[in-house]
Amino acid sequence: MFVCGVVFFLLNILIEHNFFIHKKVGPTPEEEVEDEDQDVARERARVLSEEGENDIIRIDNLTKVYKVPGGKGRHVAVDRLCLGVPKGQCFGLLGVNGAGKTTTFKMLTGYLGMTHGNAYINGFSIVTAVKEVRRSIGYCPQFDAFDPLMTAREVLYFFARIKGIPSSDLKDVVDWAITKLGLTQYADKPSGTYSGGNRRKLSTAIALIGNPSVIFLDEPTAGMDPGARRFLWNCINNIVKDGRSVILTSHSMEECEALCSRLAIMVNGRFRGIGSIQHLKTRFGNGYIVIVRIAGDRPDLDIVDSFITETFPSANLRERHHNMLQYQLGSEVPLSHIFSEIEAVRESFNIEDYSVSQTTLDQVFINFAKMQTDSLDSEAATAESEDTTDGLQHDNLSRATSMTTVNMDRRMSSSTLGGASSAEVVGDGYSTIAAVPPRDGTNSEGYTTIKELSSPVKYAAPAPRLKRKPRVLESHNDNNKDDGFNI
Repeated sequence: MFVCGVVFFLLNILIEHNFFIHKKVGPTPEEEVEDEDQDVARERARVLSEEGENDIIRIDNLTKVYKVPGGKGRHVAVDRLCLGVPKGQCFGLLGVNGAGKTTTFKMLTGYLGMTHGNAYINGFSIVTAVKEVRRSIGYCPQFDAFDPLMTAREVLYFFARIKGIPSSDLKDVVDWAITKLGLTQYADKPSGTYSGGNRRKLSTAIALIGNPSVIFLDEPTAGMDPGARRFLWNCINNIVKDGRSVILTSHSMEECEALCSRLAIMVNGRFRGIGSIQHLKTRFGNGYIVIVRIAGDRPDLDIVDSFITETFPSANLRERHHNMLQYQLGSEVPLSHIFSEIEAVRESFNIEDYSVSQTTLDQVFINFAKMQTDSLDSEAATAESEDTTDGLQHDNLSRATSMTTVNMDRRMSSSTLGGASSAEVVGDGYSTIAAVPPRDGTNSEGYTTIKELSSPVKYAAPAPRLKRKPRVLESHNDNNKDDGFNI
């Protein structure tokens, strides 16, 4: 027994350190990236040259390819990313769900192996020196990764010991993290009772333990109220001012504008745009947004609309309400021309106020989000076109053979349905009837499939069920009649 314990203990240690798993990173494909944006190509050239050697984070053709189940091809989750982040910078990574942001984070933290390429953090490669890399990073994952039965103080003590904080400094480090993130009031309560915002604060505090030089934040403010979100923004800004680098992902454009000095927009595993927020607005925006409001109880919008469309041929009417018109103007129109023309007719057209603003970051992001595709869409469409989940092959796209599934008692035959008026036909052409509860508990989720006929069909209501008498459960102990109980 002792020998078995020693052998399995050693085996566990070897498995923990991936002794039997040798990471194989293939060579980076030499073909050029097609249709690459000029800013992305410039960043790639900078990273691959000597200019990017001083960056605290240097990503060199990072690639991750998954095999599609069934041997039907492969899915490229991350496609040859090149990026350099210097010290003291907050870099934002934008993209819709499935763009590859979280996969990139997992590779940069050593949690997930890469297919091609490499990445360096503080000069250490994540392929050959992952232990040194993990000493230099803090990671706030997309989902909270701590035991809900432990208090915030216990969680921070636990991760501080993992980070190698000396025992003499544990209390000071934990107290600093609790105070920094505003968790003093909840420090000794089980973390499972926290609100969503406080759980995200605790996850961020875990990432700050050990004073890492690089911090990865995967949607850190998801689920937070505006007050807690603003508090965390201030904390992140203070971290950046201390000289540490932060890479965060977010779906909030307001958050990116408040925190990030540079952004990259990710689509289908590739960077489609990179630069400062103002640079992305200028380069990928659609010009200006002009909003005009007309005073009066019955404002004349037609005359204003005619004037705008004649004066600015590129104007595109986006919204029209009771007293408001919103236009999209091209970037080739000078701002001075817009203001001078509207000011000239402001009094005659009874214009109450107007505003001219640049295209927002949300609109730029939406334009890129339309480019996101799923490599499995065609397979999903094929699966939906021939649905056999109910045992009958039918076409979901054909109205003539559409099916209606009704939760009914399986013992009830469809032939007993008569011509009463218990059914209704909804707007999409499907006939539905009320669900009938089962007559026993053996088949509580039975389904009967009824094919829709060409003409509306009305189904008879089922006969009322007989009420059962309550069962009496009695004890079988004849010697003691007091043991009986009734329900």
